[in-house]
Amino acid sequence: MDSTQDQRLTDLEIKASFAEDLLDQLNQVIVRQQQEIDLLMREVRQLRLQMPEGSSPALGRASEELPPHY
Repeated sequence: MDSTQDQRLTDLEIKASFAEDLLDQLNQVIVRQQQEIDLLMREVRQLRLQMPEGSSPALGRASEELPPHY
């Protein structure tokens, strides 16, 4: 019975180790994604600053524009 418990404990330790490694990998992915989001947000801000004044209304929504055949 003692060896069965030892084996179960070993299996649980292995699973915990794999779970910890996976958690670290996922954390790295989240950090990288957040860095990419921050970069994209900065780029969007820069593009908005580069837009000429008064050009916003001209960019209306596609659903509000008439199709070419009208």
